[in-house]
Amino acid sequence: MEFAAIVVAGGGGTRAGAGAPKQYRLIRGEPVLRHSLRLFTDHREIGAVQAVIRHEDVAAYEQACARLPKCLPAAPGGKTRQESVLAGLERLLPTAPRFVLVHDAARPFADTALIDRAIAAARKNGAAIPAIAVSDTIKRVDGSGKILANVERSELRAVQTPQAFTFDALLAAHRRAVNEGRGDFTDDAALMEWTGATVATFEGSITNSKLTTPEDFERANAYAAQMLGDVRTGTGYDVHAFTDGDHVTLGGVKIPHNKKLSGHSDADVLLHAITDAILGAIGDGDIGHHFPPSDEKWRGANSAAFAAFAVERVRARGGMIAHIDGTLICEAPKIGPHRDVMREKIAEICGIEIGRVGVQATTNEGLGFIGRSEGIAAMATATIRLPWSGL
Repeated sequence: MEFAAIVVAGGGGTRAGAGAPKQYRLIRGEPVLRHSLRLFTDHREIGAVQAVIRHEDVAAYEQACARLPKCLPAAPGGKTRQESVLAGLERLLPTAPRFVLVHDAARPFADTALIDRAIAAARKNGAAIPAIAVSDTIKRVDGSGKILANVERSELRAVQTPQAFTFDALLAAHRRAVNEGRGDFTDDAALMEWTGATVATFEGSITNSKLTTPEDFERANAYAAQMLGDVRTGTGYDVHAFTDGDHVTLGGVKIPHNKKLSGHSDADVLLHAITDAILGAIGDGDIGHHFPPSDEKWRGANSAAFAAFAVERVRARGGMIAHIDGTLICEAPKIGPHRDVMREKIAEICGIEIGRVGVQATTNEGLGFIGRSEGIAAMATATIRLPWSGL
């Protein structure tokens, strides 16, 4: 393997507010960490992605990395960033990468071009970090805040991640630091410089800011909304007949009933309609196209997998699900007692808050096949946001 990545997510992130580590707060409906992981899992030259997390965040991490390729089991982080990076490096040893990129999970707005530059700089220099010129006037002050001197900014740079290094050299530097009792390095570049290595710089990205405070998240959400200005709506409809059974599955929830729905998969009529609505919003066929009933591998399949597939198709285009609204049309079973559980399940599949999911139900007033209790129909609407691309 030539390139692997370490995503450092071992901090508590309490300054960000909201009562949760910042790497698990939502941006565009997804955890910050998932955005940062996807930067590398989606890149053609990155062979493996190693996250480093707190041991109490295992469940949150598994949800954040669900269905992402290349993600290795998380490594437990240390008390400092330096300890966490070393833990990630040790875990990557079996993959034997030639180079490693080290990235802070709290920088979700890096992009493919920045990773391309990191890779090129690693091959050329062996050790390189992204940096941007300082545009503000810089002054040095004393403890009381009084100005002592102006600082010449032409030689100053603000440093970012991902930082790129030869894997063996970075691992050796970290191990040496442990042996010599040095645990005070704030980034890997400083550690490598301590060993005598020359660290080059390459062009950073102005959007690659680090999320730290509640105000950072306000700006991040505003930026994300601006990026995702292509708002689209798709609709879906599905119907399944009843057959002998003892329950129906609707919205991913099993509901006791004296019949079941007939279908090639689990016949979840609501999730089928939602899947079609999401796929329709991006013009990407329908559920029958991607999961044909003629294919035996989908027999009895959990329809949550179909909906999750559609959600991933949106995310692969840099988009997010903004809202899901579903309506069930049936005489029985009663939907009301199960409505909020369905909403929770749909929200989980789509990676959005439950407040962005609506589930309604109505009867057909005794008319037609629905009125005769021969089956259930469902309609759904999906609203999504995509980056403007001209497509």
